[in-house]
Amino acid sequence: MTSSSLKVLFLVSAMCICANYLAIAQVQAATKTIVHAKANDPKENLVSNILKLALSKSGSPDTYRFQEYPDGINEARLISLLKDGAITVAWAGTKKEYEDELFPIRVPILKGLLGHRIFIIRKGTQQMFDQVETLDDLRAIKLGQGKFWGDTTVLKHNRMSVVDPVKYPNLFYMLEGGRFDFFPRAVHEPWSEVAARPELNLTVENNILLIYPYAMYYFVAPENAKLGRYIEVGFRNAIDDGSFNEMFFSHPLIRDVLEKSDLQSRKVFRLSNPNMSPQTPFDEKKLWLDINNIEL
Repeated sequence: MTSSSLKVLFLVSAMCICANYLAIAQVQAATKTIVHAKANDPKENLVSNILKLALSKSGSPDTYRFQEYPDGINEARLISLLKDGAITVAWAGTKKEYEDELFPIRVPILKGLLGHRIFIIRKGTQQMFDQVETLDDLRAIKLGQGKFWGDTTVLKHNRMSVVDPVKYPNLFYMLEGGRFDFFPRAVHEPWSEVAARPELNLTVENNILLIYPYAMYYFVAPENAKLGRYIEVGFRNAIDDGSFNEMFFSHPLIRDVLEKSDLQSRKVFRLSNPNMSPQTPFDEKKLWLDINNIEL
C-alpha cells in the first residue's frame, strides 16, 4: 500500500471516529425539564434566575427547559414533592434533615443574606434599642418568632427571650399589643411587611443587625445527584467569573434592601446556628455576604 493510500485510509478512519463521537454525544445530550416552585415574588424570581445562570455555566451537554409547579406550596409539601419526583429542584433554608435525605448543593444562594436580621418594632420604642450595647442587653428584650421556624431554634439556642406563637399573622398584632418588643426579619422583609399593615403602629428599627450563619441551598433528590453536581459546578463558575455577583447586586430587590438597611452602619451582634452542618463552606469567604464590601 502506498503512502498516499495510507493517508487516505487514516483520514477516512479519523472521520468515522469523529462521526461516531458526535452521534454518541447527540444521543447523550437531551432537553430536560426542570420543575420548580412558583417564582411569584421578587426573591423567588431572583433565586430561579440564579438557578438558570448556574445551569448555563455548568458545562452540561443537556438543554434545560424550566417549568413552574402549577400550585403554590409550603416548604413541607415542596420537599415531599421533590422526594416524589414531581419537582426537580427545590430551594430552602438548610437543615440537617434536608441534607441527610436529599442531595444538597452547598453554595448559599443569596450569600447567606437570610441570616442578616433587622427588626420590626412599635413606633415610639426606638430609644429602647438605642440603649442596647451588648448581646445581653438585647437578650433582656422580648422578641417574637414563629413556633416552628428554623430561626426560632437559633434564637433560643443563643438564649434570646422568645415569644413564639404558631401563626405568622398574629406576630404583628402581638408586637403592636406589647406582648413582645421586636420581630427580627430577614433584611428584605420588614419594609414591605410594615407597609402592608398601615393600620398597625409599627416601624423598622434603625441601628441593630443580628447576623447568624443561615444558608438557603438548592436541593435535588439523591437519584438526581448528577444534576446537582452540574448545578454546583455552574454556580461556582458563575461566582468565579463575576456573573453571579453582577446578577445578585444589580437585582432591584437586593439594591433596594441594601440601600434601605445600611448594614455597614449598624451595630452587629453575631449568633451561632446549631442547625448548620459541619460541611457548611464557612471558610469560602467568596460565597458569603461581606457587609463591609457591598458592591452597589
